[in-house]
Amino acid sequence: MFESIVAILIVVGATFTLIGSIGLYKLPNFYMRLHGPTKASTLGVGSILIASAVYFSFNTDAVSTHEILITAFLFITAPVSAHLMAKAALHIKIKDNDSTN
Repeated sequence: MFESIVAILIVVGATFTLIGSIGLYKLPNFYMRLHGPTKASTLGVGSILIASAVYFSFNTDAVSTHEILITAFLFITAPVSAHLMAKAALHIKIKDNDSTN
């Protein structure tokens, strides 16, 4: 049961990361491209880090605090950095595509 939970978390994380990478490549403008990888990094990498924390917490006697701290840092910094990039793009007046208005 333990291995299946870790495997599911890794597959979910890898799937979200792949979808975010495809979104970064395929979406037409900066604002849409910003959305895909931001969500993917939060959900995908966060899920992989949680799987790592669960795995190493059960295989050692101590709780794996490194992965938990990295996950918390990621959940705090990814939305803030995306917000600041979007504000900078608005400030320098990056144009939208006509199809996205």
